[in-house]
Amino acid sequence: MTSLKRKLNLAMNTNKKKTDNKVKNVPQLHLTRLGREYFNVSCDKLAKFLLGKVLVHHVEDVLLKGRIIETECYLGGNDKASHSYNGRRTPANEAMYMEPGTAYVYKIYGMYHCFNISSIELGAAVLIRALEPIDGIDKMQDYRSVSRMKMIKTHELCKGPSKLCISMNITKENCNKVDMCNNNNLWIEADDFSDNFQIVNSTRIGIGPTAEEWVNTPLRFYIKDNIHVSKRDREKEKELTIVNEYLIKHI
Repeated sequence: MTSLKRKLNLAMNTNKKKTDNKVKNVPQLHLTRLGREYFNVSCDKLAKFLLGKVLVHHVEDVLLKGRIIETECYLGGNDKASHSYNGRRTPANEAMYMEPGTAYVYKIYGMYHCFNISSIELGAAVLIRALEPIDGIDKMQDYRSVSRMKMIKTHELCKGPSKLCISMNITKENCNKVDMCNNNNLWIEADDFSDNFQIVNSTRIGIGPTAEEWVNTPLRFYIKDNIHVSKRDREKEKELTIVNEYLIKHI
C-alpha cells in the first residue's frame, strides 16, 4: 500500500470515530477529506497531487462535487505571472500567504472569479482550471443557465477557471480565505478514482507578454485524454505518447 493510501485510510478511520461530535445539519460525506499535511508541500507538487481529487462545495443544502482535471502553478517570488510577484502582498492577495490549503478567490474582468489553493511557499498557489462534474450537476446547470439561458453540456460546465466557479457557486464573498482543512462548506477529498492516469505538463493559459520568460514556463498540468480539460496541448500529448511507447518496448 502506498504512503498516500495509508494516510487516507488513517484519515478515514479517524473521521469515523468522530461521527458523534460532528456539526449538526452538515453532510457526513467527507470521510476521505484531505488534511493540512496534503497541502503542506511545494506548489508544483500540490498542482500535480490535486489531479484526480474532488473539490466539494456545500451550498444551499446541496453537495456540489467536481473532480480536479487541470491545474496551474503560480509561484510568487520571481514568477512574473503571479499576483505575489516579487513579494507583493496586499489585502486582495492575502490568502496566498495564509495556511497551506487556504482558498484564494479573485475576480477577473470585474465579474468572473478564479479559484486557487495556497501551498507551503509564501505567495504561492495552485489555480484550479477545470473540473469533471460528479454530484449536484442539476444545481450546476441552474447556476450556469442564469446567464446563458440554456442548458450547458455536462463536459462544458466546469471547463475553465471561471466556468467552474459559476457552476460550483464559488465567489470571492463566500469562499475567499476559507481554510479548506477545517471548513464544513468547502473542502477537497479523495475517493477510489484510479491514479493510473497520465499527466500532461504544458504552459499556462492567458499569460501576457509582460511575464516575459514565464510565459513559456511549463507550469500547467492536466489529465491526458480527459474531455473536461480547458485547452489541450497536442504537441505535449504526442511527445508523452512517444515516450510511453518507447518505454513499453524497451522495459
